Amino acid sequence: MWYDAPAERWFEALPVGNGNVGGMVFSGNHAERVRLSAATAWSGAPGDSDVSSTALKYLPQIRRLLLSGEYAEAQALADQHLPGRPSSFGTNVPLPELVVEHRADGEISGYERSLELDDAIVRSRFVKGGVSFEREVFATNVAGVLVAQIRSSAPVQHTVGFSADAIPAEVTVEGETLVLRGHAYESLHSNGMVGSTVEIHAKVLTDGDVEAGEDKLTVNGATTVTAIVAVGTDWRGTDPTAQARALLEDLPAYDVLKQEHREDHAALMGRVGVDLGSSDPAVRELPTDERRELFAKGGEDPELVALYFQYGRYLTIAGSRANSPLPLALQGLWNDGRASGGPWTNDFHLDINTQQNYWAAEITNLGECHQPLFGLIDGLRASGSKTAAEMYGAPGWVSHTVSNAWSYTAPGWGLGWGLHVTSGIWISLQLWEHFEYHRDLTFLADRAYPVLKDAAQFFLAYLTENPDTGYLLSGPSDSPENWYVAPSGDKCSISLGNTTDRVLIEALFRICSESSELLGIDEDFRAQLAAARAKLPPFQIGKHGQLQEWLHDFDEAEPNHRHTSHLIALYPERQITPRTTPELARAAEVIIERRQRVDGWEQTEWVEANLIAFYARLQKGDLAVQHVRQLIADASEDNLLSYSVAGIAGVDENIYAFDGNSGGTGAMAELFVQSTGTEIELLPALPAAWPTGSITGLRARGGYTVDLTWADGQLVSADLTAAATSAPQQVRVGDQLIDLDLGPGETARISAHR
Repeated sequence: MWYDAPAERWFEALPVGNGNVGGMVFSGNHAERVRLSAATAWSGAPGDSDVSSTALKYLPQIRRLLLSGEYAEAQALADQHLPGRPSSFGTNVPLPELVVEHRADGEISGYERSLELDDAIVRSRFVKGGVSFEREVFATNVAGVLVAQIRSSAPVQHTVGFSADAIPAEVTVEGETLVLRGHAYESLHSNGMVGSTVEIHAKVLTDGDVEAGEDKLTVNGATTVTAIVAVGTDWRGTDPTAQARALLEDLPAYDVLKQEHREDHAALMGRVGVDLGSSDPAVRELPTDERRELFAKGGEDPELVALYFQYGRYLTIAGSRANSPLPLALQGLWNDGRASGGPWTNDFHLDINTQQNYWAAEITNLGECHQPLFGLIDGLRASGSKTAAEMYGAPGWVSHTVSNAWSYTAPGWGLGWGLHVTSGIWISLQLWEHFEYHRDLTFLADRAYPVLKDAAQFFLAYLTENPDTGYLLSGPSDSPENWYVAPSGDKCSISLGNTTDRVLIEALFRICSESSELLGIDEDFRAQLAAARAKLPPFQIGKHGQLQEWLHDFDEAEPNHRHTSHLIALYPERQITPRTTPELARAAEVIIERRQRVDGWEQTEWVEANLIAFYARLQKGDLAVQHVRQLIADASEDNLLSYSVAGIAGVDENIYAFDGNSGGTGAMAELFVQSTGTEIELLPALPAAWPTGSITGLRARGGYTVDLTWADGQLVSADLTAAATSAPQQVRVGDQLIDLDLGPGETARISAHR
């Protein structure tokens, strides 16, 4: 990625991150500006009264009303008693900018800035008044710091400081280190008096003379200035001062820091390579923003698409590492101030967005990056046991639509979006996915199964039997975040037995059963699950030929709504497939077609990623690739970061959202490889737009790495390599099935003629 002008806007800056500290690098020609962020810089605090005190009392009455078809009455009663009551939910907040000004006069020439995905370093260079400047910015996971170095061909004066436009803070100078001490306070999503204590230490190394000011450092006569930034917070009781100081102690020389960073990053980034064909050489030479504009106008640029695919992997690595304290939030590791300063919060949305943040993790060979999410799930399990008992009088654990840095699990504070009772299942499917790709029975026994079993115990107690049909129904709950038109004409959101809940509960019970068999435990519990699975309602096809979203064939109150939550039966689940359930697959496609035909269809970044995944699973690659184009052209900016489109979900400006990048990459990978744990399908949905190409290093369930080459739209060869632990598979190429059973490290080649 490269550009021929400095970044003026956040959506032009380039991202770096080490899994804890992020930076958006502007690379100005008068100053290097890096907007800082940190995973644990959160406003708000844990709450002890998040659950409505009257919820449990009125739950039976709300269920009776829904069973008797009194939907509006149930909605009104639920609105009084079920929403959460957080006092200081909070949000991740943006941090100040690190600003390094260069004092040089004269004309500017030869400007260029770039981000190299292979080494995760933002570089810029230019000539000003005859002095050449070269700059490098990177965030190293090895050392836990962000590093900015400015080199000049002649001695120059520099000023190092922080901007004063973020959290309330004071800046002092301690020797040759700037120290910012502040608090992650804001009053829109919390009470303005609670949040993390934050310290940012910027240590300056130089060959010049350092002069201390009140809140800045001035460096005179320098040809090299290096600012090393460490961030500490008191999240989870840590000492922010000690944390920041420790990170700056005993650091190696700059060249060593950089080399260790490059090797660490390359070990992850280099696992996957992709070639979707060659772009026109004249297009290839253009700056990235100009290439994206041409692509948006209908031009072909397969190398830009490949770059976008790899960018999703780059951002996953930069934002989420095995040692990250928290997983990727709505804006990943970065923060543009718009989500935290608007009607949303920069939090963990558990009804699609946080899941999409990790779609690229397993299939594109970044399983380690998944680890921070598992820590969040552990927190949800602990907090959710209290919510399950207080709100539902049930064992096990439950969460709802949103969570924060303190594992909030009560419902959201509004119906229609806040009562997604199966969110804990949805996010916990990531644990099972990690197991499916790695086949680590220790992980399954110690980490995944206890979480999933406790969730299943909740739902066994929570489900309500319909006396007329015998079906076990979830609810009251939302089908996130959609509303229906009740027979009375009222617009309602809560119901019993919505399809989203049914998909997730079926998945949970199936996975727990399979896990207990693999581990050789809990035979009686497995029998309970089998009995309950048999009583879940079936999928239904409605009057429009659509997959019903609700138990009854209601019409959508908002036919243009962006959420199609019940299509999780298609992806990430495989309960509906074109091969095994063709009628239901067609009914799922009808949902997509009907939504897109409506004026005002809310087609934003995560929706585009969804549609790529849905069409990949429907094996319609040519339709999927249309949404690849729309994701890049209509929902990604000059720096290729995806955004939620203005006018949707209550916002009046484009807001950065991580999920389009990561979700798009994960969904695109499904065009090349799909796997079930017993079958690996090669090139299931290859678009005609990429007739010749290759991809290496993708992962498949069952414990395999897959390298593919194709030409004229057909497989040329595939190499499948077994990991240390793998399971026998069948490999599908079109209608042909090939048995595969390899030992650790063994590779099988499948050629077109076989």
